[in-house]
Amino acid sequence: MSSFTSWEVGRRAGAATAVIVLVFTVLSAAFFRAQIVDHERFELESSNNRLRPLPLPAPRGDILDRNGLAIAENVPGYAIKLLTQHEDSLRVMVDRLAAFLPEMEIDTAVVMRRWKIAKHEPVLVFDSNDPRVVFKIEEHRTALPGVVVQQAPRRNYSLGAGVGHLVGYVQEVSRTDLDSNRYPGAVSGDLVGKLGIELEYDSLLRGRPGIRYVEVTSRGRAIREQTVSNAVRPIAGRALATTIDLPLQRFVDSMWRQDLPDMRGALVAMTPQGAILAYYSYPAYDPNVFIETYRENRDNPAIPLYNRVIQGRYPPASPFKLATAAMGLRRKLVTMNTRMRLGCNGGMQFGSRYFRCWKREGHGSLTLTGAIAASCDVYFYQLGLMLGEKAIFEDGVRFGMADRSGIDLRPETRPAYPRSLESYVNSRGASRWARGEILNLSIGQGENAQTLINMTAFYAALAGDGIKRAPFIVQGAQGKETHNLDLTGPELQGLRDAMLAVVQGGTAAASGGREFNVAGKTGTGQMTSQADIAWFLSFAPVENPKIVVGIVVEEGLHGSSIAKYAVRTIGRFLIGPDTMALRRADAILEDEPLLGQVGGVDTTPPIPLPPPATPRPDAPPTRPR
Repeated sequence: MSSFTSWEVGRRAGAATAVIVLVFTVLSAAFFRAQIVDHERFELESSNNRLRPLPLPAPRGDILDRNGLAIAENVPGYAIKLLTQHEDSLRVMVDRLAAFLPEMEIDTAVVMRRWKIAKHEPVLVFDSNDPRVVFKIEEHRTALPGVVVQQAPRRNYSLGAGVGHLVGYVQEVSRTDLDSNRYPGAVSGDLVGKLGIELEYDSLLRGRPGIRYVEVTSRGRAIREQTVSNAVRPIAGRALATTIDLPLQRFVDSMWRQDLPDMRGALVAMTPQGAILAYYSYPAYDPNVFIETYRENRDNPAIPLYNRVIQGRYPPASPFKLATAAMGLRRKLVTMNTRMRLGCNGGMQFGSRYFRCWKREGHGSLTLTGAIAASCDVYFYQLGLMLGEKAIFEDGVRFGMADRSGIDLRPETRPAYPRSLESYVNSRGASRWARGEILNLSIGQGENAQTLINMTAFYAALAGDGIKRAPFIVQGAQGKETHNLDLTGPELQGLRDAMLAVVQGGTAAASGGREFNVAGKTGTGQMTSQADIAWFLSFAPVENPKIVVGIVVEEGLHGSSIAKYAVRTIGRFLIGPDTMALRRADAILEDEPLLGQVGGVDTTPPIPLPPPATPRPDAPPTRPR
């Protein structure tokens, strides 16, 4: 007979049942926790084993002109990338892509360098704006594992080389850039600005990249894109409204290419308040194909990579005479009606040297107004001596001749102008100051080299209220006041009236009832290592200036011969695009040609000529410029 009673059997069965129920309860709770409570966490951990996050580039913001026209915008494009963790696999896939797409000219060495920078990220093989390339890849998808096609808008610049030095260009951020934190917030694969507006306002234009996910194999090869809840959409960069007048920029580009195709130089137009309307350097690079043409541009003897608006430094020549005149006026040494002790008979003796005027036969006795109109060197030699070296150094610094203009573009070259007698002597390596040097400085030669942007900003101050402002390109920036010429209203008006006589002698051009008078100053500087440097600085209408235009041309032309291009630019802005209006703008110079005006145009050698005992009647005249 069993030793167990029925109640013991029942008790043990109940205990076993309880254990089983408890076990199943615990298992059910764990299952519930895994499937319901921690579902998202486990799913994410699982996904991390097979999903790879990829950066999604943000479209750059458009660059717009003052009326909303696109200077730079995005057009559809694609980035073809490879995702793999193994170098051998990468080489095989690059070779396979090159075989399928021979027209793309894939550079394996470049791809390998990119991969070594960021081995765990998709490496760019090439980019394209041709959808047929994408179709071809998709057709052979099974043979191209690991290939990732991303939408990557490409930058398009409407005027190409016509805006090259203005906008700069974009390029994929380099490892050096990332390591130096030159572009805060940038990640591998981002396009960043290089030079021009694209560089200066990169943080606004770049936007914020997004994240997408692709499914990968255990070897890291991409299989397909996956839609997951934690994907991040990219945030496009901000559109940038500039002060540029795109039709005017296009006009300048067309005019230069048609009339000055072999001439190196630059033209800039701005308002008296400093807002840049046109910004042009020639020759230039096309930012649409900058990378592809870099080597060609680098080796070009015309140096298209050189920004002559803000980097070129040239002897300012006679346009600087307005600065010398302003120095004399602010120090109350002269008025617009002051005549010098010596009239101009073609030159003047100073010490053991004879300093010539550009006009061998001389100008006679002139007032300051007449000396500006005639561009008489002898008058300004004497004014420079009246000022003395201390004043001409101090006021040159006061007028900003030793400082960068402050424009919101890089890299701007600092002008060469002595800040003091000591700095002048040190820069020349001389043991003492030769007082005759002040004669050269007073007419824009000697130790004086200015950028076009800085001289144009100075003339904008003459056209405006006598305050020199930093030129600016982005709307709303406003020109920061940098220097005060310290001239009265009548003194400023006197200088404008003298400049009006330079250009047209009171002649006006009209179109549709609108008239404008142009004030300007020509100049031809000389450099020891180069041929002549031609200048023309101008503004209009004289009565209420709206636009200031500066132009400089290297080697081969004279100030008088380039004046028409500045006046045409003024006419295009004030009158409009019709042909008759531009003809009437040309008529300003045709009615009173600069070479036939009271004083003509000028040049003075940087080193004064030795004094002749008496002028030789058979001596060749100095070239009018």
